Amino acid sequence: MSANELIPKNDLVQLLKQGEMELVSRMPYSSNATFLVNISGSDSQCQGIYKPLKGERPLWDFEPGLHKREVAAYELSEAMGLDIVPPTVLRDGQFGEGSVQFFVDAVLDEHYFTIYENRPELHDRLRAMCALDIVANNTDRKAGHCLLDTQQRVWAIDHGVCFAADFKLRTVIWEFGGEELPQPLREVIEPLIETVPLNISALLTSDEVFALQERAKWICEGGAFPIDRSGSRYPWPLV
Repeated sequence: MSANELIPKNDLVQLLKQGEMELVSRMPYSSNATFLVNISGSDSQCQGIYKPLKGERPLWDFEPGLHKREVAAYELSEAMGLDIVPPTVLRDGQFGEGSVQFFVDAVLDEHYFTIYENRPELHDRLRAMCALDIVANNTDRKAGHCLLDTQQRVWAIDHGVCFAADFKLRTVIWEFGGEELPQPLREVIEPLIETVPLNISALLTSDEVFALQERAKWICEGGAFPIDRSGSRYPWPLV
């Protein structure tokens, strides 16, 4: 995420929202229309990932508008103080309204499993990602949705199928199951039990907001990361 090291986050968010956006190419292997874009401002530039509403494939269990969930995941990460989802905004582009997320300059042969196995110093970041996924009810945390950038930071991407009202958690992150929830994570989850910030709730339905609060309460009351005793709460493919 190298450009982010040079551009303050608030300025980067404004650049994503207001910069001139130029389509570069369609991203391969995406189930929905996903585009790499160049974004230019008066004195800065970056690349982003543009996911327009018009390019979404209909799903039986999610209403159209997956791009808003991408933005909600970023806002949730920020509300929790995790800084683990790249800056993501809602804006118009060549194909209409969509989400635009800062493009992470990732190490291509790294993913969740390699990071977990080889980089114990990053396990706290993986725990934070695990907590985010539980609260957000991520139904598709593949290993490849966990990125390691060239600055050795971990980032979580692809959150279009989060925030369902029904519990649908599917993730590859189960290695922390049974561990006590770290106090710093408890402290950032507990406020969500009482209030979900408006910039998140405005992107979701009232049922989804209530369910988010229930999940926050569930993990705090349980006091530990959950265990998948069924062995069925994994996405496919894993990577």
